[in-house]
Amino acid sequence: MSRRRAREFALQALYGLDQARDAPAARMLTALWEFQVDERGFDTRPADSGEQEYAGKLVSGVKLRQSEIDGLIEAASTNWRLVRMPVVDRNLLRMATYELLVCHDVPASVAINEAVELAKRYGEKESRAFVNGILDRIASELGRGGRRHRDRR
Repeated sequence: MSRRRAREFALQALYGLDQARDAPAARMLTALWEFQVDERGFDTRPADSGEQEYAGKLVSGVKLRQSEIDGLIEAASTNWRLVRMPVVDRNLLRMATYELLVCHDVPASVAINEAVELAKRYGEKESRAFVNGILDRIASELGRGGRRHRDRR
């Protein structure tokens, strides 16, 4: 199981949910897994059960706590309202913020670095620095790292 791939799948599902606001998270994930099995997907191999499980945890967790997560992102982003952020950046921030809030087995530095790597791959030119800066502020605010705190688990 690769958590990096699971995060990539979760990002795809969150992106889809962001675009189709009324779609249930479980249905979006099911469609993603079926797309892979039908061999029309873009990945070379379908997600394994561990990747599906972790991606599902991220997606359902983000949806469950979205208003809290969005509040943290809004507070940490200077001069950027959430609705004006690029869709990829917004959903990377949501996913990594969920990991910072809930997944204490994931060090803050790993959650941030993984989001930055995905931002490099799927985001715009400035996405890497933007995502890194906001997540650093959120980690600091939560006492999980950042420039002002050591990573505490």
